[in-house]
Amino acid sequence: MARAPLLQLSDISLTFGGDPVFSGLDLVVQPGDRVALVGRNGSGKSTLMKVMAGLVEPDRGARVLSPGTTVGYMEQEPTMDGFATLGDFAASTLDEAERYRIEMVAEGLTFDPDTDPAKASGGERRRAALAKLLAEAPELMLLDEPTNHLDIRAIAWLEDQLRSTRAGYVLISHDRAFLRNLTRATLWIDRGAVRRQEKGFADFEDWRDRVWDEEDTQRHKLDRKIKAEGRWAVEGISARRKRNQGRVRALQQLRDDRSGMIRRQGTAAMALEQGSQSGKKVIEAEAITKSYGDHEILRPFSIRIGRGDRVAFVGPNGVGKTTLLRMLTGELAPDAGRVRHGTNLEIAVFDQARAQLDGDMTLWENLIGSPDMRVSGAADQVMVRGTPRHVVGYLKDFLFSEAQARAPVRALSGGEKARLLLAKLMAKQSNLLVLDEPTNDLDIETLDLLQDLLGDYDGTVLLVSHDRDFLDRVASQTVAFEGQGRAAVYAGGWTDYQSQKPAQTPPETAPATPARTVRAQDRSRSGGGLSFTEAHRLKTLPDDIARLEAEISKLESLLSDPELFTREPVKFRKATEALADRQARLSAAEDEWLTLTDRAEV
Repeated sequence: MARAPLLQLSDISLTFGGDPVFSGLDLVVQPGDRVALVGRNGSGKSTLMKVMAGLVEPDRGARVLSPGTTVGYMEQEPTMDGFATLGDFAASTLDEAERYRIEMVAEGLTFDPDTDPAKASGGERRRAALAKLLAEAPELMLLDEPTNHLDIRAIAWLEDQLRSTRAGYVLISHDRAFLRNLTRATLWIDRGAVRRQEKGFADFEDWRDRVWDEEDTQRHKLDRKIKAEGRWAVEGISARRKRNQGRVRALQQLRDDRSGMIRRQGTAAMALEQGSQSGKKVIEAEAITKSYGDHEILRPFSIRIGRGDRVAFVGPNGVGKTTLLRMLTGELAPDAGRVRHGTNLEIAVFDQARAQLDGDMTLWENLIGSPDMRVSGAADQVMVRGTPRHVVGYLKDFLFSEAQARAPVRALSGGEKARLLLAKLMAKQSNLLVLDEPTNDLDIETLDLLQDLLGDYDGTVLLVSHDRDFLDRVASQTVAFEGQGRAAVYAGGWTDYQSQKPAQTPPETAPATPARTVRAQDRSRSGGGLSFTEAHRLKTLPDDIARLEAEISKLESLLSDPELFTREPVKFRKATEALADRQARLSAAEDEWLTLTDRAEV
């Protein structure tokens, strides 16, 4: 018997002061759906998700939730007034007996539940909001950029959680690898319309390009038809005016149809320009170290960076990546060792904290007020790579409207703030780019363009990112922080590093605090040789194994029908794929149970 949809939107229309965000939108989310929600920055992804969550009321249409269905929405900027700790906020909807879930999730997301919200960073507050959603375990999860402010270790943990859940979920993310690994269907918002494809994000770009090619073909055919009909209207209508008025009206309809075609938004007209060429040797560090009190950030580390290198820095949050960057660029002195720079360095920096932007000032004022961009005596021009440009014209290159140019920065979305930072960065000539988390909040098309620009850039790039796909596309070397102050250099990007790293010291799970301390904390919480999470996992694995065995039995019974392939080939294919998936998961669960059982007995 078919199950009712978890959520259904019908004929949804929504307008915020100007053009409609959506018009006549229909959407269905089924039980167990794993959906990527994609679209350009500003296309309405977050707004649609809030409509799905019931937080934004549409102008017209209906939102129908299946009776008894629970929906969880991850807030981008959660309000924590009245809560003493992040843990209190995350556990606010749970019974006291269920608070252990917050401890488990906090361990995976690497934040301290005892932190005072007033002293927490934006990233810690977002992780607490994500922990709250995961601990509540709703039947439908709505996740808006859940990987922002997560390091690679926490992203891998979150992937495992979402891969094993039975809940349905809808994901907004810029992280291609995350979407590829988790989704089975794609919702694409494009110019107010929402299309759905029953394939995961891995097939999205091919699908998008096919749709756009078909649109271009239809537009070209319509243009030719309008041209031919227009010629007839001029040359042949005068002698047959009365009997051809219908054809004239048809021509007008064609023109109306053509004008009604919404042109696709172009990509940002970003450009990088190298200044004077640097020396062949850009940076050389010899046995540099750094500590803060008793906490050792970096043991003796050496690296030689040459002109044209693209060096990525990876590791858990708080491990010291930005500190190492500051030492390499000369902003911070090492405790020991030395850093030498080559000649003619011109450095441009993308700051993940976005301290270069004043939220109370307009976009116009942020650019005019930048010393690097100021044009003496001109209140409406900025210097862009040595050439004066009108402020609004330059902002339009980065897809900002004139109205936005005069609006405060605080009104921008995360992706728009990232684009504004790129506008400031790219106005300057440079031969050394320092990019600290540049990929957060950028849409896929802008990420593609940034990747291409970095590929063509003649200078040197130092890059901090947790986006595995972006690292693979850009980096020629990877500096990996492997715990306890150790950092090592590997050739290639993230995937290359994974194949080269020592098996006994996996950096993506390396703790930012000493391993001895972590193990002591884990044992104190779990009462044995297993961590808190592992001990709880050992208790729940038998139920997971029994559930998988039951699902395998049902699938095998279904596939035993010899007529199924001929009668319902699609159902046969899906059942076969599901059976292989359940069998692989059962094998992995049994292996995990044996491993944890052995460790628990030590």
